[in-house]
Order: sequence, then structure tokens, then C-alpha cells
Amino acid sequence: MAYDDADRLMDEMSASLLEVLFSSAPFGLHLLDTELRVVRLNTAVPPVRGSSADELTGRPLREVLRIAEGSEVEDLLRNVLESGEALRGHVVRVRVEGDPQERYFELTAQRLLNPEGRVLGLAGAVIDVTDREREHARVGVLEAIRRRVGRTLDPSVSGEELAGAVVPEFADVAIVEVVDSVLRGDDPPLAPLPPGTPLMRTAFRSRLDDLPQAHPVGTILRLPAPTPFTQALTDLRPRVVPLHPSAPWLSVDPPRATAMRAARCHTLLVVPLALRDTVLGLVSLYRAEPSPPFDADDRRLAVELAAHTALGIDNARHYVREHTVAALVQRRLLPRRPESHTSLQAAFLTVTGADPGAWYDTIPLSGARTALVVGRVSGQGLNAATTMGRLRTVVRSLSAFDLAPDELMARLHDTAVELASERADLPLGDPLRCETLTADCVYAVHDPLTGTCVMAVAGSLTPVVGLPDRTVTVPDCPAGPSLASREDAPFATVEFEVPEGSVLVFASDPRITSSLALSSGPLRVVPDYDRRPLRELCDALVYALPDSLGTGDAAVIVARARSFSPGGFASWRLDADPSSVAIARDRARKQLTDWQVDPETAYNTELIVSELVTNALKYGVPPVELRLIRDRTLTCEVRDSGSAAPHLRHARVVDEGGRGLFIVSQLAHAWGTRFTPSGKTTWTEQPLSQR
Repeated sequence: MAYDDADRLMDEMSASLLEVLFSSAPFGLHLLDTELRVVRLNTAVPPVRGSSADELTGRPLREVLRIAEGSEVEDLLRNVLESGEALRGHVVRVRVEGDPQERYFELTAQRLLNPEGRVLGLAGAVIDVTDREREHARVGVLEAIRRRVGRTLDPSVSGEELAGAVVPEFADVAIVEVVDSVLRGDDPPLAPLPPGTPLMRTAFRSRLDDLPQAHPVGTILRLPAPTPFTQALTDLRPRVVPLHPSAPWLSVDPPRATAMRAARCHTLLVVPLALRDTVLGLVSLYRAEPSPPFDADDRRLAVELAAHTALGIDNARHYVREHTVAALVQRRLLPRRPESHTSLQAAFLTVTGADPGAWYDTIPLSGARTALVVGRVSGQGLNAATTMGRLRTVVRSLSAFDLAPDELMARLHDTAVELASERADLPLGDPLRCETLTADCVYAVHDPLTGTCVMAVAGSLTPVVGLPDRTVTVPDCPAGPSLASREDAPFATVEFEVPEGSVLVFASDPRITSSLALSSGPLRVVPDYDRRPLRELCDALVYALPDSLGTGDAAVIVARARSFSPGGFASWRLDADPSSVAIARDRARKQLTDWQVDPETAYNTELIVSELVTNALKYGVPPVELRLIRDRTLTCEVRDSGSAAPHLRHARVVDEGGRGLFIVSQLAHAWGTRFTPSGKTTWTEQPLSQR
């Protein structure tokens, strides 16, 4: 074939191909001039289907295709004319006459040049990608639900997360209502939902401005029947319901009907929140003009959204239930009010809630002293609460032996190690086995007679001391290892002055005490904290904590030191001579008379003084000192420098001695021995009743 014939054949075939494309191509083809007006097109796509090519020729492309973002698309096409860079795969929204739903088209455009390089216009192709884009949108909504719903352990917040994920991408209005008992952690009822079961509206979201609500969020309501809502909660099936004004069920629920009409909603999609044939709540989705009605694909998507949300709400319900039980256990394990002497006022305080693993305690000790204890156990829920209760009980038991704070903390550490060992021996399938047990604790003993406090710390729970001159100090106590940790460091004690009017703050969250210790902290700005009522002071400290502190739940003790009345105690140094027993008894008798102690208690005290002083002179090491303290009880103390502990014996009939401590134990309400670096003190306590 000759060269000219080949060129002619190519031109004829190209022209024939162009005719075939414009006459029968399944996608839209458009030739545009430099003003973006249609020069030639086919009518294969829905926007121009049914129209003739002649009546569309010469009109702008955006009018021909009814493109929603017409001006934006024209800017893109002009850029193709100017730069020559092709536009590929740009998705536009198109309105088709007679179709209530917008459609999506993928637009591709290429610049056309003549042989001399002059711009002739554009060649464009339009492909209907509505199904693809709608599927992408549904997948996006589902991904948003999976990403956002269930992030918190609050069943009411799960509803808010759902509503925020579907509006406006999937629905114009979203309402979530949850069975009220489920919000409190109870088991959800079985379907069908019993009539009159209360539900709480937990979420409302709308893209429409100033839309009235039939029921505000937080309202507890009982759904009237029969309506699509009650039917969905009966058979657990979703429903797409056209909202005709004449629908008979609208008259059953006038508030909802009024709100629907105000929003001009045309379709309702109601989906039950259900899990294993139980009912957790209800999701109501609405669409209003110009949004299209819900279809079968939307209904299937809504079922998936509701299933994921129901699972999140049920997980949150389990947490609420466990948290409620843990909080109840904690309340039963913690003291209801502080135990304190007249020389130390104390108040308990919780900040931002109740951590099941946090505890506080005040323990009266011999010699008018008071132990202040604050601690926290790692973990959450019931396990943390029960472990806390066990440790608190151990502290109470050890304090009865009058141990020094560092020794008590060492024995508490041994107990925590044993509890951790028991946890490690649990079956492999028990989730508690994988939770490491650690605990922090501070144990301080306030002595009003010396105006001091002795303290030992496990972890980082150092208290803060506010002095009467508004100086705020943090006792410099070496932090011991956390309880049950693998560290083998010893515990240390620190002794610091606590003048009258001082305020001590112990907290299970170290961020609270750190904030109080700052130069601008609450203890410095609260006026007259050394004289204000203690409960009022607690409130003032909470109000003054900065919002940015970010503390979790915390247990706090606020204590204020008062001076011990000088007439409330008396002490005497005794010579190492047998005659000192009679001298001690005589001095005790006179002091008890001055205190107006009843004769029976006074007589018993004289016997106790006689026996304790005799033991100290016989078995102890001088010097010997007798001290009487009148507080909530009458305390008798005999000190000596020896380290041998007295012990109670049951003397035989033929024994001439050995009955001293037995007599003391019968006369006293309580007795014991505590050791100090300089010796030991044997003490007794008796109930006091005035004459």
C-alpha cells in the first residue's frame, strides 16, 4: 500500500472510531472549546440522557452535567487549558433530574492542540462512580465508628461517640437512647423489651441549626407503643420508615412527631442496640431534605454500626458494674470518720472520686499518739479494693504492737511480697496473674507531748506540712521501695517538728502534695488555715488545686495539730531504789485526786503503778520515769533504759512472784510495750469516767 493511502486509511479509521465512541460509548464524552462550552458530546450518562445533542451544544459543561461544585470544576479545567497538565480521576457531585440522590462522576480532561500547537479546547470523559463512592462513604462511616466508639468506659459517652461519627456523613439527625438500668451496670433485659422499661436519652446530634428536641439529653422516658421504636425493641430488627404526616403511629408520640415535622425529616432508620438477644438501647437516624432516603445498603450499614456500639456499651457496662462493686467494697473497708485524739484534728477527703486501691486511716496509739496512714495499691476494680483492704488490716494489726514506723513498713512490705507471690501462683488463665502488685504507703506517728511526728515512706507519698507562719515544708524523708517491689533497700524514718496549728496533708497521689508544696500553692493562699474549721479547709484546698493538675482519684488526710493541755499529763523521774515504789504510788494518788478520777479507777491505777515500777526497778535499767496522761483514756507509762521486754506469766500457787503483769492485764483495758532507741516504755490504758 502506498504511503498516501496509508495516511488516508488512518484518518478514516480515526474519524470512524470517533463516531463510534460518540454514538455508543457507555461513558460520557465531551469536546469543549476554550470557553468550556460543549462542542460535541454523547448522551450516555444520566444527567444528559433523554436530551438531544443539539440542544446541549454550546452550553457550559457545568450546566450540562449539573455539577454541584461548578465553579471549582471550571477552575480546574482552565488550569488544564493553560498548563496542559491533564485532569485525571476528579470526582464531582452531579444532580440528576428525577433522582433525589446526588450521583458521583469521575471526570478526566485532556488539552487538544492543532498541528501548529494552538489550543483548540478540551476532551473530557465522564464515568458514573456513584456506587463506588457510596460504598467508600459507608466504609468511612464504619471505620469512624470502629475508631471512635468505645474509647471510653462510659456507656453514655459511647452513644455520643456514635452520634458524632454518623452526623452528617450518614444521617442528618442521630439519637441514642440506652436502657436506664444498663447505664448503672445492671444486666440488660431480654428481648422483647418489657413495656414501660425506662430509657435515658444519652446523645443527640444534628446538622440542622436550632433544631428542637422532643426530649433533652439526660431525660429518662418510657416509649409509648406501638411505634417503630417499640417494634424494633420487640423483634430486634431494623426498620426504614418513611415519615408520612398521616402515619397513625405519630399520634402516639406527639413530642417526637412535632420534632420530626420541625426538622422536615422524610425518612427514619431505627436500629436496636442488642447483644445476644438482650436489649441495651435504641439508635434513631433521620434524613431530611435534600438528603436521599435510607436504602437497603444503609440499613445493613446501620446494623453494623449498632452492633459495634452495643458491644462498646456492654463493655462499659461491665466496667461500671465492677467499678460500682469496687467502690462499695472500698466504702465498707475504709473508716467512715477519722479516729483522733483531742490534740490532733483529722478529716478524710477524696479528690475527683474514689480510687478502689487508695486508702486512708487514723489509728489511736498509746501515749496520746495518733498514726496517720495513706496508701494506694496498683490496679483497678475489685482486685485493687480487696488488696487495699488486706493491707489496711495488716497496718492496723501491726500498729497494735507499737512498732516504729520503719519496722512496721518493713513488715508490711513482707506481707505485700507474700500477696504478690500468691498472685503469681494463680492459674495461667487468670488475668490477675499478669498484673504486677505494687503499693505505696506513708505511715506517720504524731506525738502531741513532744510536738513531733515520726514517719516512714514506701514509694513517693511524702506529706506536706503547713506551719502557722504560712511556711510550707516537705519533710526530707528518704523514700523506701514500693511495697512488694524487688528492691531490697531498707526503710528509713524521719522526725520533724509539728508546732501547734500546723496542718499536715497526706495524699495517695503525689501530684496533689507537689502542688501544695509550690510557692504559690493552696496552703499559702488559703487565709487563716490554722484557725478555720477543718472541713471548710478541706474544701478550700480542693478549690485551690489547679485544673491542669491532671490528678486521678485520690485519698487525702488533712490533719491539724493542737497543743496538749499542760495539766493533762504529769511525769516523775524515780531513783533506782525500792522506796521509789511507794513514792510513785503516792504521787500518782495525788495526781489522780487533782484530776477527779473516780475512786475505783484511781485505786486500780495505784496498783498498776506499783507493779510497773517494781518490774522496771527489778528487771530494767535506770533511769526510770513514771508518766500519767489524761486524754480519752487514762494512760500509765513507765520508762526505763533496758531492752528486755516484759512478758505475762501465770504464776503457780507456790510461786512468790510472777503475778505483776497478770494483775496489770486484769486491771487495765489494754497494755503493751513499745521500744525506742533509748529503751522501752510499758504502758496501760483504762477507761475514764469523771466523778
